Amino acid sequence: MKILVIFLLLFSFVFGDKVLTVASYNVENLFDLENDGYEYDEYLPNYYSEWNEKNYKIKLQNISKVIKDMNADIIAIEEIESLRALIDLRLTLQRDGVYYQYYQISDKKNTTTKVAFLSKIPFVYAKELGVTSSLAQRNILEVKFLINNRDLYVFVNHWKAKTGPESQRIVSAKALQNRVQELGYDKNIILLGDFNSDYEEYKRFERDRKLNDTNGKTGINHILKTLNQTQKADKTKYEEGSFYNLWYDTDEENRYSYIFKNKKEAMDNILISQPLLGKKGLYYQNGTIASFKPNYLFNGNQIYAWQTTKKKPIKHQGKGFSDHLPVIAKFVITN
Repeated sequence: MKILVIFLLLFSFVFGDKVLTVASYNVENLFDLENDGYEYDEYLPNYYSEWNEKNYKIKLQNISKVIKDMNADIIAIEEIESLRALIDLRLTLQRDGVYYQYYQISDKKNTTTKVAFLSKIPFVYAKELGVTSSLAQRNILEVKFLINNRDLYVFVNHWKAKTGPESQRIVSAKALQNRVQELGYDKNIILLGDFNSDYEEYKRFERDRKLNDTNGKTGINHILKTLNQTQKADKTKYEEGSFYNLWYDTDEENRYSYIFKNKKEAMDNILISQPLLGKKGLYYQNGTIASFKPNYLFNGNQIYAWQTTKKKPIKHQGKGFSDHLPVIAKFVITN
């Protein structure tokens, strides 16, 4: 009798609720082989740096391996140059046995790299959220999904790098904030991507005058309101109008996707609206946030980034992956 009860419970779980896996991956400068005039010098195709068909195919194959092994249903992609590069990545994945039928890139603005996404499930619409007219800020990609008659909004981000001060990231945060206010904080919303901001960014630059031109205010912590929920998901309390940063739902030593000068940093984040912390309909599965870190993504104690020579002229060496680790989380869809 006990065995029968256990079997029925398992049967109900497998054939009842479903799991949706969402990921984000900064693929580190995935450029195509077309010269559009916006490339970094070392990615000019078929030139001194040897960014050529051979190295391009190796890069595609290596990134494809990572995405295949993650097996996410929806994956946000940062630092991809063009629709051509996205299609080539998708075709490489398909040859590797993983089919992402749905895809989109934010290509209305001629930034050197862009954000995009691949999905195994259809979407209702995908559109770009403008930040500023300047090429210093990339557009944000907004995607709406309808899953079991439940709306899910996903926003793919790649904020200004720390070559610029915090004010240049706050403009991206405010664009998100304005759009979320239009949609309503009661919606199922996931903000993810490379924010170039730690989950506790406000602590990192308190004394850094170069970055702190906002009197201590940060985009990720203050504008998106992540300051008041810093416990694990099963212990955190509802905070109206706030986003919950999933990094708090894992142990501190695991909160990283990037290593800079031997220090682990969490530049890539997944933030969720309050309804996704509930336990009905569509919700975050506690304890599933993680950086994806198989052994092959490391070279010693460092992330196995795409390799180029250190001395100029820079040349591509045809090995490595990305300087970022992917970040992954799971969500439950109830019937």
